[in-house]
Parts: sequence; C-alpha cells; structure tokens
Amino acid sequence: LLPAPLCLLTLHMPPLSLGTSISPAEPISQAYSLAIYVQKNTSTLLQTYLQYQGSPFSDPGFSAPELQLNSLPPAALSFKTWHVLDDQERLGYAQGAFLALTQHLQFVGDDQSDLNPCSPILLAQLRATRLRAQGLRGNVAAIMTALGLPITPEEDTLGLLPFGASAFERKCRGYVVTREYGQWTDQAVRDLALLKAKYP
Repeated sequence: LLPAPLCLLTLHMPPLSLGTSISPAEPISQAYSLAIYVQKNTSTLLQTYLQYQGSPFSDPGFSAPELQLNSLPPAALSFKTWHVLDDQERLGYAQGAFLALTQHLQFVGDDQSDLNPCSPILLAQLRATRLRAQGLRGNVAAIMTALGLPITPEEDTLGLLPFGASAFERKCRGYVVTREYGQWTDQAVRDLALLKAKYP
C-alpha cells in the first residue's frame, strides 16, 4: 500500500479555487516522488501476474511485445518523437494513459478474481496498482491545473474490450495491461524529471 503521506498527496488534494495561483513546482515534486515509489513495484507486479497464469506465461523469459490492446495507448515512443513533445503533450498523454490503466486494471482484477480466485497476493497487488495508477493520474491533473493547461475529460476506454473472451485471451489482456503499466510508469518518471528540472 502507499505510505500515508503519499496517499494524502495523491487522493485528497484539495480543489483549487477560482483565481488561485500555485507554483507548479509543488505538484511536480509530489508527482515525481509518487512515480519513483510506484516504479519500484512495477516489475514485481508483472512477475507475480505471470507466475499465476501458468504456461506459457510463467515460462522463464516469457515476453510477447507484439501483443497490444487497441483500447490502451502503448507507452513505447521513439526518442525522436518523445524529444519534440511539449509539456502539454507529454502530460496529456500521461493523463490519458493512467486513466485508461485505472479502468483496465479494474477489468484485469475482475478477470483474475474469476480465473485465480484463490490468489490473494495477486488480487491484492492488482487492487493496490489500480489505486497507484489513479493517484498518478490525479497528480498529473494537478500539474496541468497549476500550469494552466486543459485537462482531458474522463471517458470510457473499455468499450472495445470483449467481455466474453476466453481464459487465454483474458490472460493475454492482463499481461499487456501489467506490462504497459510498468512502461508508462517509466515514461512518467522521465517526463516528470524533465519538469522537475524546468520548475525547481
């Protein structure tokens, strides 16, 4: 679970009043601290997830980068593409990604409750991960507000997912979500490090 201070910073940040002006340095610092903390747990989640899915997922060295979900934006960007993005574009991508991840992680948790109901460690990790993704999205929104940038409205990103998928398809779906969660967290750390240097 998140340490208490991070929980408060992430999930209970008070709304800004009209006309209120705050320095972006504070929300950037808070978001960066949370992203660093979250980053330390992403590989553990992926390995735990794969362990409970059975072969071929649990086989040593399993990797399937070709698997993607149309409903989830991929985190992989070339350095050239990433380098030319401005602050609004980077933050907008991150906010949209963590919104989608929050919704997808709920879906994966429901799938795993059905596929692996006797796996409390995995189910607890998925619940905690969903809260962390939600927290990162909230922190990114706070940064955008402080910078005077428009916030992406919340939308349903799960419309394209088949609810009657087979067990194997649901395992593949969960693999992509947990993998992309780790990659988006790595991307968030890089983006926030740039902002932290820009707004010390």
